[in-house]
Amino acid sequence: MRKALITGANKGIGFETARQLLENGYFVFIGSRNMENGKLAVQRLKEAGFENVEAVQLDVTDIKSVESARKEIESKTEVLDVLINNAGINGGLPQAALDAPAEAFQIVMDTNLYGVVRVTQAFIDLLRKSDQPRIVNVSSSGCSLTLHCDPDWMYYSHKAAVYTASKAAMNMYTINLAYELRDTNFKVNAVCPGFVATDFNGQRGTGTAEEGGTRIAKYAMIGENGPSGKFISEEYNPETGETPW
Repeated sequence: MRKALITGANKGIGFETARQLLENGYFVFIGSRNMENGKLAVQRLKEAGFENVEAVQLDVTDIKSVESARKEIESKTEVLDVLINNAGINGGLPQAALDAPAEAFQIVMDTNLYGVVRVTQAFIDLLRKSDQPRIVNVSSSGCSLTLHCDPDWMYYSHKAAVYTASKAAMNMYTINLAYELRDTNFKVNAVCPGFVATDFNGQRGTGTAEEGGTRIAKYAMIGENGPSGKFISEEYNPETGETPW
């Protein structure tokens, strides 16, 4: 049975991604900053008929929490097949480039970039033991440098200096990570779930968390001929998903 860890999976897109993987026969570790919320998520999934799921306390901004989660998961499995770096924060609004304090950038980066780095580095050894390791960094087409320079893009006026900078930086980390793992069985991609309605955006999205979870799970389960080192948004590009950085 393949095993997956999803950060920030107690609700929203992370929770729906967990459901999708469970439906496909995976064992899923629900990473949750608040353990009680994680246990409630597991309870909901078990009530839906899924048994191969467990909550793990994991605060991506706290290296001790990350290391503790690593030890706990390692005590239960020698191999991790999938890592989905889903945990993220938006930093609130407004986010004007001239007004947002540097501290706001620092706080959001600590979760959206540094958190991804901490978790990836902590679990890379367990992932290396898999015959088909997959890393999905949950991103957003709203962080594409190219699209944000295009006045014809539908979200051109939706600027959020803090959040977009953090995810653009995470995308660059994804590129470097995929490059370093290019001669291995790893598949590493940045994947946008689409503009879906969750607590993250005040339920303002046009799609559902289930749709977003399906898109993320798809790239967590891609085969050996699947892409790596790509920025994927099936909402932006329904045909191939490939999106400009």
